[in-house]
Formats: sequence, structure tokens, C-alpha cells
Amino acid sequence: MNICTPDFRATLEPASELDQLGDEIAGLSAHLDAATARLLDLIREFDARAGWNTGFRSCAAWLSWRVGLDLGAARERVRVARALGSLPRLAQALTRGELSYAKVRALTRVATLETEERLLAVGKAGTADHVERIVRGWRRVDRQAEARETARRHASRALHVYPDEDGMVVVRGRLAPEVGAVLMQALAAARETLYRQTINVPAETFPADAPAETPTMAQQQADALALLAETTLHHGIDPGAPGERYQVVVHVDAPCWRIRMRPASRSSRMGHTFPRRRPGDWRATRAGW
Repeated sequence: MNICTPDFRATLEPASELDQLGDEIAGLSAHLDAATARLLDLIREFDARAGWNTGFRSCAAWLSWRVGLDLGAARERVRVARALGSLPRLAQALTRGELSYAKVRALTRVATLETEERLLAVGKAGTADHVERIVRGWRRVDRQAEARETARRHASRALHVYPDEDGMVVVRGRLAPEVGAVLMQALAAARETLYRQTINVPAETFPADAPAETPTMAQQQADALALLAETTLHHGIDPGAPGERYQVVVHVDAPCWRIRMRPASRSSRMGHTFPRRRPGDWRATRAGW
């Protein structure tokens, strides 16, 4: 039996030429990364100086219009540019072409000033895919550590109230951030109420021995706390539903109220409907507690 084998032609180029071609590709890629580093520096400065605020919603929207980037890619460029402003080692590595933009983009998702040097070593040692996997694992660890830190802070909450030697009562506490924000806003509201009551009282109604100087901020805080306690005892404690702690304020342009309301369709039982308006005519903002 005769077996015919195909005639393979030699397709391998000389090794020296291929090595030279590979070196040229690597060198040009390093130059592109260095140019990208310069581009990110410019984007960061342009964003910080609000050069995009000429009718565009964000710096990413301006980049999408001016440079032709996809909006998602533009957002990533702005994010990386901002992050590199506080990560000098990664920024220098990108400028020198030691790290590719793909690696830097991944590392900036988790890098901090404390972890930057370790992550820089990871970026130099592995491929872009390897760096992406490490960053995903790092983020999982960060989320778990954040959950543990949140639980630890919650367990450390405390409030101590005790009498001092001279009869004054000392209040010392440690509150969760959201609870502290509620307390601070309540104290600010109570201070404002006390101040308004004070300025609306005629001067001749004050006792002759009343101090004329304005209370210090610490004294105002103490008076505000007293007002909060008295108000709570007088009106009772009713925290309400969690949703009631938020308030949505709708701002309506004055011309909207002058527009005649048209009758609703037969399928509607509401009596009237608002005329259709452009999205910019109705603006809703979330108010704090």
C-alpha cells in the first residue's frame, strides 16, 4: 500500500527576525501605555477643573462626545484617572511602561496607599488575566472584612450617663455612623429652634441678671439636648416606620401650576391628570432625616 503524505512547506521565519518583530511590538506597547498614562493625567486635571461642565452631565459624557469613546469605557478612564491621583507607584509604573493599562485598570479597583506596593508586585509578576482573578478575590476578602468591621463597630456602641462630683451629669457615648447622623441633625434642629425663640423675644423681657453674651457651641449643644429630652417626654416616643425617616421633596417650576389640568380618560378614576412634561420640568431630590 502506498501512503501519500502532504508536502508541507516550511513556514517558519528566521528566529532572529521574529524576535526583532516581537521586541518592536513590546516596545510600541510600552510607548502606548506611557501615552495612556499622560492621557489619564490630562483627564484627571480636566475633570478636577470641571472643563466638561459646558452642558455635559459628566466628564465621561464629554469624553464620549469629544474622543468617541463608548460611555462605559469613558467612565472607566475617568475612574482610573482619579484613582491614580492617589496611587503614585502605579501611576509611575504605567508611565514607564512597566504595567499595561489593563493591569492598572484592574489594580485601581482595590488598591490603596497602604496596599499599592504589594499590588504593584502582583501586577509585575502576572498576566492581565491573572491580575484580574487576584483583584476579584481581593474584593471578596475586602467585602468580608468590611462586614466584620461593621459588626465590630455595631457591637462597640455604648452610651454612658453618670453624675459628676459637682452634681452635673456627664454624657459620653459611641454611636453608629447613621445613628450619630440622626443625633447631630436633631441637635442642629433643636439649636435652631432655641435660637429663633431667643431672637424673637423682646430684650425688655429678659431678667436684669441674664447674661448678655451668646452661649458657646458646647453650651448650645447642651441646651439642644435638654430640649430634645423634654420634647420626647412631652410627646412620647414614636419612631414610626423606617420609610418615614426619609422624605422626598418635589420641586415644581412655577409655570407648571399655571397650566390647565385636562380631564382624565374614562378609564381613569382620579378626576384629573398632570399634562405630559419634559423630564427636566420635574426634579425630585432626597432630603435627609
